[in-house]
Amino acid sequence: MTSSDFQIRPVLPAEHDALGELSVRSYLHGDLLIGGLDDPYAPNLRDVAVRAAAATVLVAVDESAVEEGTVKKGTVEERAVEGDSGTNGSGPALLGGVTLAFHGSPMAQLAGPGEAEVRMLAVDPAAQGRGVGSALAAACVERARAEPGTKRVVLCSQQAMTTAHRVYARLGFERAPDLDWYPLPEIRLWGFRLEL
Repeated sequence: MTSSDFQIRPVLPAEHDALGELSVRSYLHGDLLIGGLDDPYAPNLRDVAVRAAAATVLVAVDESAVEEGTVKKGTVEERAVEGDSGTNGSGPALLGGVTLAFHGSPMAQLAGPGEAEVRMLAVDPAAQGRGVGSALAAACVERARAEPGTKRVVLCSQQAMTTAHRVYARLGFERAPDLDWYPLPEIRLWGFRLEL
């Protein structure tokens, strides 16, 4: 899948670390990690190799960034302060990523039989507003539709993620309160469902 200025494709092993750092940076920027860099969810976001071994991980990449010399280096802490995006310096700039897990995958938290689950959607703060999140979510729906026997796509989202909720609504997702759950007592995740 491609957009006018970025491409959606499976993550490459060489991009695992960069996507993990981007995911943490995105969640920090959105105030979604209540413990900051020490939040217990941060290691899950960083460990893209585990995600990719158990599910489909897609990335949005800006191939032109290599030619333009805009690939950035630095730790997640440095780039979070500066608002920079980038990869490990050896490939196209990563703009975002998402995990798609089918029922039975260790990465699936909500997906039951006949369901796929969208997880860990993250867009680099410097790339927000370019349609990256929408394109990644749409790519997940396309892949779920192509998987025989898949009848629904489910996901959960923090209540404060109103921009993401609008993206999901445009794709046809509806609120599914029966899927709401609490990973921590103070964090309620809202469930969403799309019938294919």
